Amino acid sequence: MNKISYLDIIQGTPSHETVRQKPRRPVTVLCDNIRSLYNVGSIFRTADAVGAEKLILTGISGCPPRAEIHKAALGAEQIVPWEYVKQPEVAIQQLKQAGYKIVVLEHTDSGKDVHEAEYNYPMCLVAGHEITGVSDEVIALADMAVEIPMFGLKQSLNVSVAFGIAIFEIIHHLPHLPDNR
Repeated sequence: MNKISYLDIIQGTPSHETVRQKPRRPVTVLCDNIRSLYNVGSIFRTADAVGAEKLILTGISGCPPRAEIHKAALGAEQIVPWEYVKQPEVAIQQLKQAGYKIVVLEHTDSGKDVHEAEYNYPMCLVAGHEITGVSDEVIALADMAVEIPMFGLKQSLNVSVAFGIAIFEIIHHLPHLPDNR
């Protein structure tokens, strides 16, 4: 086994236009008042990695162009379609009217293990504020809550790390789409 060099990886990277033409997964991501621009950037980067169809930034979540977002996103903020909606509940209502199932990544009294939940598409995965989590108003509109099992002292992860675990699990359950590389 040999490590692939950074240069080889970069040379094999598709163009922005090629990526924009690829089919996107029927998963929208909503950032509910995420305060750290670095977390927003990391979520952009992970949303690009899985081919999420859109990122919706709400409340106090920062929006591109911002140096801190770009530093973590490494340009993914220029590829992933995104929009800003001040009130997350407004965005959720619009998604529900369009047939989306709303899944919050949050500890609730009826949350399901992210690895065992059954997902319906199209869907929107909601990630919340670093300290207070997903707002009660958004939880009230959700179809399901999922959580990541925790085995140590801490019962939560950084929002961008938790988002990465959850979105890859959710994408794993989708019917296969060609990657068009």
